[in-house]
Amino acid sequence: MTERNKLSPAADWVELKTTDEDWAQADPALLGNLLAQMHLIRGFEECVLELAAEGLVHGPAHSSIGQEGGAVGSIVALSAGDQINGSHRGHHQFLAKSLGYLAPQGLDFRAPLTADVQALLQRTLAEILGLAQGFCAGRGGSMHLQWAEAGALGTNAIVGGGVPLAAGAAWAHKHAGTDAVAMTCFGDGAVNIGSALESMNLAAAWQLPLCFFIENNGYAVSTRVEEATREPRLSSRGSAFGIPSWKVDGMDPLAVWLATREALAHMRAGHGPTLIEVDVYRYFHQNGPFPGSAFGYRDKAEEAAWRARDPLELVAAKMRERDLVSEAEVATLRETVKSAMRQAAAELLEADPDGKPGKRRIRPALWPSPDFRDVALRSDLDELTGARTEELATYGGRIEQRKFIDVVADVMGRRMETDERVVVLGEDVHKLKGGTNGATRGLSERFPGRVLGTPISENAFAGLGGGMAMDGRFRPVVEFMYPDFLWVAADQVFNQIGKARHMFGGGFEMPLVLRTKVAMGTGYGSQHSMDPAGIFATSPGWRIVAPSTPFDYVGLMNAALACKDPVLVIEHVDLYGSTGPAAVDDLDYQLPFGKAAVRRGGAEVTVLAYLSMVAHALDAVEQTGIDAEVIDLRWLDRASLDWDTIEASIRKTNHVLIVEQGARGTSYGAWLADESAAPLFRLAGSTDPAGHRRRSLAQHLQGAGARGDRAQRGSRGGTAGGDARQGRPLTWRPCCACPRWPPARPTPPC
Repeated sequence: MTERNKLSPAADWVELKTTDEDWAQADPALLGNLLAQMHLIRGFEECVLELAAEGLVHGPAHSSIGQEGGAVGSIVALSAGDQINGSHRGHHQFLAKSLGYLAPQGLDFRAPLTADVQALLQRTLAEILGLAQGFCAGRGGSMHLQWAEAGALGTNAIVGGGVPLAAGAAWAHKHAGTDAVAMTCFGDGAVNIGSALESMNLAAAWQLPLCFFIENNGYAVSTRVEEATREPRLSSRGSAFGIPSWKVDGMDPLAVWLATREALAHMRAGHGPTLIEVDVYRYFHQNGPFPGSAFGYRDKAEEAAWRARDPLELVAAKMRERDLVSEAEVATLRETVKSAMRQAAAELLEADPDGKPGKRRIRPALWPSPDFRDVALRSDLDELTGARTEELATYGGRIEQRKFIDVVADVMGRRMETDERVVVLGEDVHKLKGGTNGATRGLSERFPGRVLGTPISENAFAGLGGGMAMDGRFRPVVEFMYPDFLWVAADQVFNQIGKARHMFGGGFEMPLVLRTKVAMGTGYGSQHSMDPAGIFATSPGWRIVAPSTPFDYVGLMNAALACKDPVLVIEHVDLYGSTGPAAVDDLDYQLPFGKAAVRRGGAEVTVLAYLSMVAHALDAVEQTGIDAEVIDLRWLDRASLDWDTIEASIRKTNHVLIVEQGARGTSYGAWLADESAAPLFRLAGSTDPAGHRRRSLAQHLQGAGARGDRAQRGSRGGTAGGDARQGRPLTWRPCCACPRWPPARPTPPC
């Protein structure tokens, strides 16, 4: 007979409910604070919906009316050093954390609102309206609210997108030796998304002080939770990862507060993450001022039943039972909030002179200036000022031939030795004598706790690195074993890390290095071989470096680690085992920012290459006898590329050949050809007598290495060569403003 043993989860999973005794024993100041904060949030959201109905909210208005109890009940339990982030429906959590920062002892519901609270309401409303005085200078709008000083790390428009970032904040708290915690707030939809589940696993494995706070409001947009999952008790997810979990009625703020207090005690004691599920209800549709019943996916009876359990009414009723508040005082509080919102709106709006009587408009002077569009997309690079820069050609120290991969490990070891903020994380980086290629050789033994071998979950650990970078106390170096894996982490890489600085108004830094390798020719197939340069070059926020020699690797990695932007460092497996020039006992210099290297001078054709294709290009030039100028690009992104060197060379040769290893669809060379062709070439092909010789060089390079290497020829469409626009000024077309662009080069809108 088969033996069957019933298993139990490793962590507790409980439902917590309040009793009359809990309400009788609750601190009157706590209840008053709950009441005041919920009324402030309710009044704020009612104002937002009013403005949305008038067409004054440019973008969505995701109301949290009905969900105030969960947000306030949890966040009033946090301390000043704790941090939160949230989802697209996050006004209530942002306001609750900000109110806690402004009034750490709580709000007195009888007292007038302070000037600080009034300013908070106005600045938050300004952000939702897209105005310059908003917390993110108008760039965030309704879905991206951040006030780092108050511990509000930022709400997020991507469902589940902020969860890994909060894990990074929690890691930073733990490893900075504090008892602070992070709380990530998300809804029932995100519970089924990989980034949330991966982060639960990672936080549990590493015992991070992170609270996963799930607002289960029963619906996605119109799809019920029961339609989306077999187990609608979403707190069950915690049991799968050994995370203690609480299920709570979110319409009962005191119950939420009690559960959060227990969760905080668990996390502050160093026992790892927690999960709290609160059942709440959004009174309105996904977006805008109409109820869900107006769209037919729920009925009025259901809405009325939930409204009868309103958290504001519950707290007021329980306080009246104890003679802590009167109906008149509640009415006064509500009117105080309405008056505050009328005042906040009046500062931002005015009568529309071209509209009907009573129609309002945004005060024109409050819109962000058009020239602010691209400010702070990237750092201004002041952080690189004063750094010692070297070039191999002028280096005064001793040079010897060294294996490329040894230099990769040595320079990272040197930076970890001199900068305790540097942390390395990725799959297997802590074992196998330095990961799969030896790039982290010896680091885990020298720097325990700072070389983190991760689960196979790029979405989680890339986002965790992003959260560490946003925190500012650490400088993460994230390794993707192969660049093809970026697709499973694309949200964190492109939507989160790449856009965060700009999205939140440019008020913080994102110092993150992402290392990965091109693996053409290794036999690992099309899912382990890609060159990611073309993908990152067309994505905002990222800088890209691609070293071709050990000497350059040191200088480029040091510059990447000093930069306060996210930097992709691309390596190549063909170079790992090769030898090249390296400085002896000197791992502290940088390469000059944004400078390409002319590896060979020539007058007949300009060859642009990077990584292993630089050596292939030099070999091809020697074998064909063509007088080509070979340029090692080194910096590949639009804002960092050495356009001056490229321009000068192409003006001299009138022809350009771009050499890369990559697929046509994601080709970096195609992008660079387009960027170069428009200002420098006509689209007609070259007809000069030497044209056939330049074409032979391209054909030679197409066979270099016999592993899919490509040569982009001439202007767009692969035209062989093209004539320079003699006698005409060049007009460059950058997509985003950059302080390095000479003023003479116009930068029209994207």
